[in-house]
Amino acid sequence: MARPVFIVDGSRTPFLKARSGPGPFTPVDLAVQCGRPLLARQPFAPSAFDQVILGCVNVIADEMNPARVAALRLGMGEKMVAFTVQINCGSGMQSIDTGYRYIREGLSDLILAGGAEALSHAPLVWPQQGVRWFAGLAGAKGIGARVMAALKVKPSYFKPIIGLERGLTDPITELNMGQTAEVVGHLFGITRAQSDAYAAESHKRLAKAQSQGWLKDEVETAFARDGKFYDHDDGVRPDSTPESLAKLKPVFERPWGKVTAGNSSQITDGASWVILASEEAVAKHGLTPKAAILDSQWSALDPGIMGLGPVLSATELLKRNELTLGDIETWELNEAFATQVLGCLAAWNDEKFCKEILGLDGAAGELDQTRLNVDGGAISLGHPVGCSGNRIVLHLVNAMKRLGTRRGIATECIGGGQGGAMLIETV
Repeated sequence: MARPVFIVDGSRTPFLKARSGPGPFTPVDLAVQCGRPLLARQPFAPSAFDQVILGCVNVIADEMNPARVAALRLGMGEKMVAFTVQINCGSGMQSIDTGYRYIREGLSDLILAGGAEALSHAPLVWPQQGVRWFAGLAGAKGIGARVMAALKVKPSYFKPIIGLERGLTDPITELNMGQTAEVVGHLFGITRAQSDAYAAESHKRLAKAQSQGWLKDEVETAFARDGKFYDHDDGVRPDSTPESLAKLKPVFERPWGKVTAGNSSQITDGASWVILASEEAVAKHGLTPKAAILDSQWSALDPGIMGLGPVLSATELLKRNELTLGDIETWELNEAFATQVLGCLAAWNDEKFCKEILGLDGAAGELDQTRLNVDGGAISLGHPVGCSGNRIVLHLVNAMKRLGTRRGIATECIGGGQGGAMLIETV
């Protein structure tokens, strides 16, 4: 029989907005910053874990397999098995799901699962023609051949491409992620005013959560090598209003597009961990579970409408567990774009879509937005790609405990045309 799997603790760094250059932390730096205090407060040694699993998309050259590098820097011992997972925006949730399945099947008892991303460290990539020129120059034999190879140079060879820009463009549809949000918005008639209003509300909710101290048990202060410290998510703009956001120009589809810098997720650095435990580990170490993972689901669809991934994956969870939208008291749906989130809500309330695509008898219904992203989301927090899926699970658990709710779903769209969802129940 499948064993119960519990979330017993977790922590994350502040999410730091990428600005004019590489930020103060690499992905492993971030993982270590929130991992050290998390492990220090546990009643067992860091070496007691069976394995470490970390989601990371933009792995930097100096940190191959960042899960292993982080485990060693966290003092978990040279015998600690650690591996990195990558499913684009779902990587941080994939780490939890992988650990959940190891424990459920009896293969492990205690797993550290996380996500880390430093988008500000995304590399600049040389154009392929420039790479070939460098290769020819390096392979030239003799002074004459080298001179001839060098004379073939063109100024364009020295114009690097922003790696992040290419990484956020789907290679199959050749649409960037913002354009896929425009497609979803067009399909469901999402207006610019609706998107801006949603974005303003995200900032308002995060600002309130910060002022009320609701994130203090979740966010660990990060200390940089130069002595500076970072103790809060710095992308929030409490003064955002629908009126101020309406002044921004569309980014991806000018002049008529609905997606702007103001109603999109922010490019951000951050890391998050959760500790997963079996019943045996809970009893052995005297742990107090916060929540149990009941089920998870991954789904796939046309990459051009990747933003609808949460609708497919979360609906499969609901169907399999004989639940409805209304049975879920708290939702975390990653805010890649306001238009995309609103498109998901519209899809659930569209009878034709629900019948033809989801296989339901009719519309799933209207999701109560007071239950959705109660403390803001990626529009105000930021979206460190490999981390966000972990962060929404961690925050869902903490929000449910605070609100006194029982069931919750964390779900997200995934670049490339996928979606992930996880059903959580408080203990």
